[in-house]
Amino acid sequence: MAEGIAKHLFGNSVSVESAGSQPRKLNPLAIKAMQEIGIDISRHYSKSYDDLTPKFIVSLDYVITLCAEEVCPTMVSKAKKLHWPIPDPAKAVGTEDEKLQYFRDARDATYKKIEEFRKQATR
Repeated sequence: MAEGIAKHLFGNSVSVESAGSQPRKLNPLAIKAMQEIGIDISRHYSKSYDDLTPKFIVSLDYVITLCAEEVCPTMVSKAKKLHWPIPDPAKAVGTEDEKLQYFRDARDATYKKIEEFRKQATR
């Protein structure tokens, strides 16, 4: 979701990639939550940070981690590191509607943080 939001807010002005230490299949509830705000991530896929090219890693200005309950991956990079602990909605339990709400909450928190970051970065 973070990659979709960042690409939506920044457009083509920056290069954005999302990756994690334990990538899983894209969750259908993530797709649904993002569709609700007009962002299509249905063609996105989970990537490991090992999948990122060395050229991309060297060119990074920022590495932003979102992990809250789990151990955040570390990446060797000269990039400035920011940490926004947002609970992983994929770990939610309950009915489908309750789980979808967790995805909405994570989406909204992520959107707010990226929007604030964009405003600061473009000053």
